[in-house]
Amino acid sequence: MLVAMAMALFGVDSRGRAQNTVSPLPAQRARSLRRGINLSEWFAQVYDPRGYTQEHFQAWTTPEDIALIQKMGFDHVRLSVNPAPMFRHNRADEIPVEYLGYLDAAVKSILDHGLAVVIDIHPDSDFKQKLAHEDAFVEEFTDYWRAFAKHYSTLDPERVFFEILNEPEMQDRYRWYGVESKLAAAIREGAPRHTIIAAGARWSDNDDLIFLDPLRDSNVIYNFHFYEPHIFTHQGATWGVNYWHFVRGLSYPSNPALAATTAANIPDSVNRLPVIRYGMDHWDATRIDTEVTQVEAWAREHRVVITCNEFGVYRKAAEPGDRARWLTDVRTALERHDMGWAMWDYSGGFGVVSKANGKTVVDELTVKALGLKMP
Repeated sequence: MLVAMAMALFGVDSRGRAQNTVSPLPAQRARSLRRGINLSEWFAQVYDPRGYTQEHFQAWTTPEDIALIQKMGFDHVRLSVNPAPMFRHNRADEIPVEYLGYLDAAVKSILDHGLAVVIDIHPDSDFKQKLAHEDAFVEEFTDYWRAFAKHYSTLDPERVFFEILNEPEMQDRYRWYGVESKLAAAIREGAPRHTIIAAGARWSDNDDLIFLDPLRDSNVIYNFHFYEPHIFTHQGATWGVNYWHFVRGLSYPSNPALAATTAANIPDSVNRLPVIRYGMDHWDATRIDTEVTQVEAWAREHRVVITCNEFGVYRKAAEPGDRARWLTDVRTALERHDMGWAMWDYSGGFGVVSKANGKTVVDELTVKALGLKMP
């Protein structure tokens, strides 16, 4: 009996072979991260020329929004936080108290509504490029994370999570592994009890994640982002690849004839080709499930817990029905493989709600695609 218990503890079977066991603490806490939504453009991606102001913090996302999120059936939010407005050169551990006060109020509102929160450090690209090239800046960012984690270390570790860095944009995957390890160690110093969210390099895609070796910390959940194929999910977008803004009404599942019709509207032949290829590539529920299966295989190999905390379709140019079908297929694939998820985003360009003239309108198609309920 004692031998069997010892084998179970150390993850081996009766023949001494390793079992696919995971660390119990992150597995337990991942139950709070089953159905989430991203709160964008609140403490990050602020496009108001006045910047990060008290008026913006109080008006962009309100307690009524948080209550609506809870009523729709989400169990957590991912709160994007840009560190730049509170980052002091060579004194990064001295975080401005006034700014922290605004953020504290937001986190408190989320927790008071019974939701868990992933505090996602989400800087702009210039900040991340400095991490990619300047060791001294990595050291400063380490100081920041240690102090930031310590500030929130008294909050409930069952419902508050720390995400190291959103989409590192670091082409050198080996450098990112070293940087992420250093930042994770700093978070652990500041908040010994809390679960850390880690990701792969570049854009945190699934192939970036499965390149990664797990960190030397057992209290970690690993995440990836899923927007495949980008030509469908980002059609109409004015960032990223230039020709996306010409793509409109591209269907899902992919269809060769319909893709050819869409491609005809693109001026350059070199950019028409990816649209034609999309039509031929059999993007459907089976293809999406195959992609997610590879992530699950990596997780099983390394005995870690996985979540997908970004996926979505830009609303501007996609047909609503096609968008809903893609969301349904991704969401069901993730749930089939026992992975929690968080859609991008609440009220932005990919949103589950739209805001205009002081009114918030819930998109019923999106709610149903996520398997949730209209409030």
